[in-house]
Amino acid sequence: MQATNNREQKGLTIAQLKGQVRRVDETNYYVRSQSGNGEYHIFASELGWLCSCADHMYRGQKCKHIFAVEFSQKLRATVQKVVATIKPIDAQACVSCNSTHIVKDAKRKTKHGEIQRWRCRDCGKRFSFNLGFEKMRATPQVITTCMQLYFSGESLRGIQKFLALQGIQKSHMSTYRWIAKYTSLMNEYLEKITPNVSDTWRADEVYVKVKGNLKYLFAMMDDETRFWMAQEVADSKERHDARGLFAKGKKVAGKRPAKIITDGLWSYKEAYKREFFTIANPRTIHEVSVMTKNQHDNNKMERMNGEFRDREKVMRGLKKSDTPILKGIQLYHNYFRPHEGLNGDTPASQAGIKIEGTNKWITVIQNATKLQN
Repeated sequence: MQATNNREQKGLTIAQLKGQVRRVDETNYYVRSQSGNGEYHIFASELGWLCSCADHMYRGQKCKHIFAVEFSQKLRATVQKVVATIKPIDAQACVSCNSTHIVKDAKRKTKHGEIQRWRCRDCGKRFSFNLGFEKMRATPQVITTCMQLYFSGESLRGIQKFLALQGIQKSHMSTYRWIAKYTSLMNEYLEKITPNVSDTWRADEVYVKVKGNLKYLFAMMDDETRFWMAQEVADSKERHDARGLFAKGKKVAGKRPAKIITDGLWSYKEAYKREFFTIANPRTIHEVSVMTKNQHDNNKMERMNGEFRDREKVMRGLKKSDTPILKGIQLYHNYFRPHEGLNGDTPASQAGIKIEGTNKWITVIQNATKLQN
C-alpha cells in the first residue's frame, strides 16, 4: 500500500499503529485522535465515508481518519484468517509395530458394507483402520450420510426408509444413537478451537416445543461470519436470565464484542449490563434492533431462526431440553452447511477453521477420536 498525498500518508501511518482504528461493524469505525483528545467517528453513508473531525466537516476534505479506515480495511483483508486446519487422517502406520510399510489387503465384507483391510510388510499383522468407528456395524460412510440427511431436513423414519432402499436394515433409533454419540465427540473436540469472529455479535430467541410445552431457544451469532457461538433453552422469554448466553459467547470467542445487537427484551439489557458493560473505553455498544413494517434490523439472526424452525417442523418438537439434537443443529450450521449469504462457504471456514476431505464429518470424527485417545 502506497500513499499519494499528505493526508493519505498520515492515514497509512495511523492504520499501521496497533489500536488506533477500532472497528464496530462494516459501516462504523472509531479512530483515536493523534493529540490524545478522544476519538473520531467514521461511518458509511450514501455519500461515502463521513468523519466527525473538523478537517472533514468544515473543509469537506477526505481526512486522514477516513484514509486510515480504508487502509485498515485493506490490511484486515490481507490478514490470514486460518486459525486451524482439520485434515483427514489416513492409514499410515501399523497398529501393532508402528511400521509405515503397510499395503492394502482386500476388504472385509459385512452385511452393512465393506471395510478396507491392511497388511504390515514388517510384522505381517492384518488390521483395519477405522478410527472413530471401531466396533460400529455400519460403515463410516453410512453413519455420516445419515447424519447429513437428518440435519439437512430428513426425518429419522425417512432415513430408515432410505437405508432400506440400499439393502441396509436399521431402525430409526440407530440414526439417533449415532447423532448422540458423534455430536458429543465432535463438540468436545471443536470447542477447544477458538473461532476468529468479528467484533459485532447478534442475539435473539425462537420458540421451540419440548414434550409439547412451549420453550425458548436463546442463541448468539457472530454478525460477519454467521458463526453460531452459544445457545441455551429457557422456560420463559421475559423472565429468562440471558447472562449465561452472553458468558458462553464471550468464552467461545475469547473476548467481548465491540457491539451486541438484540431486540428490546429486558433479559438482554440486564445481561449486557452485567457481562459487557464497562466504564472505561472502548466499551461494548448495545444496539436494540427495531422492527418496522418493511424492515427488521436483525435480519441475519432471523434467517438463522428460520433455519431452525424449518428443522423443528420435521422433528415435531423435542423430547427433552438437553437433547443432543440442538447441539448437532449448531454444529451442522457452523461446520457442514454451505450458506448462500457466505457465497457457499461455511461459518467455520469464514471464522478461520478449515475442514479438508471429501467427507467433512469423517474428518472431524477421526481427529476428535485421535485427540481423545
